[in-house]
Amino acid sequence: MTGSPLTATALFHAGPLMVTEPVATSWAIMLALALGSRLLTRRLALRPTPGQAATELVVETIGQQIRDTMRADPAPYLPLIGTLFLFILTANWSSLLPGIEPPTAHVETDAALALIVFLAIPWFGIRARGLRGYLGSFAEPNLLMAPLNLVETLTRTVSLVVRLFGNVMSGVFVIGIVLSLVGLIVPVPLMALELLTGAVQAYIFAVLAMVFISAAITPPPSSREPEP
Repeated sequence: MTGSPLTATALFHAGPLMVTEPVATSWAIMLALALGSRLLTRRLALRPTPGQAATELVVETIGQQIRDTMRADPAPYLPLIGTLFLFILTANWSSLLPGIEPPTAHVETDAALALIVFLAIPWFGIRARGLRGYLGSFAEPNLLMAPLNLVETLTRTVSLVVRLFGNVMSGVFVIGIVLSLVGLIVPVPLMALELLTGAVQAYIFAVLAMVFISAAITPPPSSREPEP
């Protein structure tokens, strides 16, 4: 069984800072992904190795998803969206390792991920439309909608936290309860389901990030140039 998802075990202190288990696991995942990407890309060749081919397939698949969802060149958004997807996927699947609790089962990790998306939205919006154009998007379709559009920006960020946290945490609890009742063999199908759920949640988070960023970079229909 896991502890409360609203509390975290302190592993050690770095000066005044308390390093908790989710923080340590998150850094371990980031280090593993960074080292893995370095090893897979340090010797690229025209005739790819199986590892390079798999990496190119992942990158191309994510890029195609960005292209289909955002209707834009994926290059500016691929580092952010790809990193979010791979981190969340790895974090969700880390629950299958003995003694490891996924950092995404703790609300502070999910809040940090949602905060990244929240900050990325104005960053890409201002780069694409300029400061005036991005701020003007809050007054679409008219000025009276500005307060509601601002509230929507905040609430959809909260929805990212709640959706990821609720689904991952509930899966961890279910597997923990079954393990405590029936042992190691019966939960195997549940663990397979956890793999699927973890992948789906990572995909949904990434797609929602694309949709939110796309809304910030896309001008309203009235301001678009007419097609010839």
